[in-house]
Amino acid sequence: MERKFIADTMLGKLARWLRIIGCDVEYYPDMDDAELVERAAREGRLILTRDTLLIRRRKARGNHFFVEGDHFRDQLRQVLKAFAIDPFERFLTRCLECNEPLLGIEKAAVRERVPPYVFASRETFRTCPSCDRIYWGATHRVGMAEEIARILDVKP
Repeated sequence: MERKFIADTMLGKLARWLRIIGCDVEYYPDMDDAELVERAAREGRLILTRDTLLIRRRKARGNHFFVEGDHFRDQLRQVLKAFAIDPFERFLTRCLECNEPLLGIEKAAVRERVPPYVFASRETFRTCPSCDRIYWGATHRVGMAEEIARILDVKP
């Protein structure tokens, strides 16, 4: 079963990179600690935090992972190692904005929604069922995979 996370306000960049590798990570930058802890409990999410006051809350005890690194690269390494997450297994399968799993969409359905060059040069597209964003493979995909490989010192 896939582990579900919720990241505190200090871990926005980590949350985004975890979404890039396909992890289910909720992130609300304006959510206060009490609401975050409640939501984590209600949704069965593990809290990712750097906040020592947050982990002292009764409902957060036993339901948090303390992220030690100051930089997102160190944080990502720590989380992937702690939870034995393969960063390439579900790479780019979630919406980077709203965290929903992406769905395949017919090429013809995106004709008016992507640049003409993208439509002509790509065959595979995905969409977010929540925010309706369109995704396709391009150079940014390669760049993200290379960055993860550098962070983890592995081959993509």
